[in-house]
Amino acid sequence: MKIVTRDKWFEVRHCYDGISLIHEPYIRPFYRCNLWHIQGRDRDVLLDSGSGLVSLREQLPWLTEKPLLAVASHCHFDHIAGHHEFSERLVHPAEADILAHPDGANTLSTAFVGDDMFDAHPDCPLCYAEYQVKAAPATGFVEDGDVLDLGNRVLQVLHTPGHSPGGISLWEASTETLFSGDIIYDGPLIEDAYHSNLDDYAASLERLRRLPVRTVHGGHFDSFSGERLRGMIDGWFKAHG
Repeated sequence: MKIVTRDKWFEVRHCYDGISLIHEPYIRPFYRCNLWHIQGRDRDVLLDSGSGLVSLREQLPWLTEKPLLAVASHCHFDHIAGHHEFSERLVHPAEADILAHPDGANTLSTAFVGDDMFDAHPDCPLCYAEYQVKAAPATGFVEDGDVLDLGNRVLQVLHTPGHSPGGISLWEASTETLFSGDIIYDGPLIEDAYHSNLDDYAASLERLRRLPVRTVHGGHFDSFSGERLRGMIDGWFKAHG
């Protein structure tokens, strides 16, 4: 398999209004987490931290030029394996134990990490049998209704369980922008993980359907419009009877 130098492992796309997408282009799309860097006047948020195969802080040192909150949308391996690199780590209490004590089962890494995940490997030793997410105990919690004040912008925490019990989304009402994590994105959804719950899924999607969303930045795949979101949610309910 092709080997890629570590300085090429991440790709950064500056979207607009202080929002950037960071991802790992050599991880195939189904497994590739979107890391959202949301810049504020006083501090920034990094929503999710990727596979942990290559150091974010070494390759993207500008991430911590300002105080940074590393927020977990949920605690599957592809979203939290870089969290240990950051000093401020926030998670919903329902998944705090996973962040503090990750293993192959509770992060889903045993089920998914393998050759099928990659188009190329980074230029550092990679052994799937030894892959593990490093412990990154939370320094704080985020619960429904909490607000992350970045100085000139505010992100509201929405508890959106279903994909996992501690799943959250971030809602910026002033720009009608939703960062949805894995509760919904424009690709095949995972509804059958060991701690997924379809009743919770339905309640979370109903809640998001009521928001005046203009833009959605999901945990995987491309961003999409609020109109697309509402159509996807309607389709989900139709498919689930």
